Amino acid sequence: MRLIQITDCHLGSQHSETLLGLNTDQSLEDVLQLIQKVESGFDHLVCTGDVASEGHVDCYRRFAQTIRRFFPQPLSWLAGNHDSADIMSSNQDTLGIQGRLVDLGHWLLVLLDSSVPGQVYGQLGASELDFLEHVLQNQADKHVIVALHHQPVPVGSVWIDQYVVRNADALFNLVETCPQVKMVIWGHVHQEFSARRNHLALYATPSTCVQFKPLCDDFTVDTQMPGYRWFELNDDGTYATGVVRVTDKQYVIDYKSAGY
Repeated sequence: MRLIQITDCHLGSQHSETLLGLNTDQSLEDVLQLIQKVESGFDHLVCTGDVASEGHVDCYRRFAQTIRRFFPQPLSWLAGNHDSADIMSSNQDTLGIQGRLVDLGHWLLVLLDSSVPGQVYGQLGASELDFLEHVLQNQADKHVIVALHHQPVPVGSVWIDQYVVRNADALFNLVETCPQVKMVIWGHVHQEFSARRNHLALYATPSTCVQFKPLCDDFTVDTQMPGYRWFELNDDGTYATGVVRVTDKQYVIDYKSAGY
């Protein structure tokens, strides 16, 4: 099975809206064109949050329509801190977005909502943790990927690490006792990141728009290009992963911005 992860598209309510000078609709399309070029075939596409810069129904409709112009494969998403989880949930079926459990053959992708209305930081509600525990108890024969929006561990940038999942210990208390959980993946940080925690692999994925420079105490925009992450999932629980970035574009971005 081949899984593609995109994240942090930050679409505005209008097609022409920008983030730090970058037209986020255009950068999303550039990443989708790259996927179309590089990936000869994949099985599922997931977006790990901040589909929209502000939770507006037009953003979510346009996102789904844009994906469908490129790919017929199944699509799933989860909410980020800029999203409206309620609007996403109420429009999910009509837009053809899959649910919170994605069957990938011998693998299972579990989507958790770490967003907190009105807040930038992440937190997993009791219902999310109960849901995950139930899944792990009842899907013991599957290799599991847990996906959420916020980083459950610091990535080394002080300004954004204040917005980690505040009860990440509760998440790790669940997954670290389950060897079937192979990895935890997320977005939010607009940069590539990888680490290990006991048997777990931990991965963050670049945004499809503006990138944040790693290992910075203060907000800093990176000159790295938008991209996506791929996962090649083998039946025996082994896997490979990597990041691919746009290389043939010139974007107008405010690299001196102190925030967004």
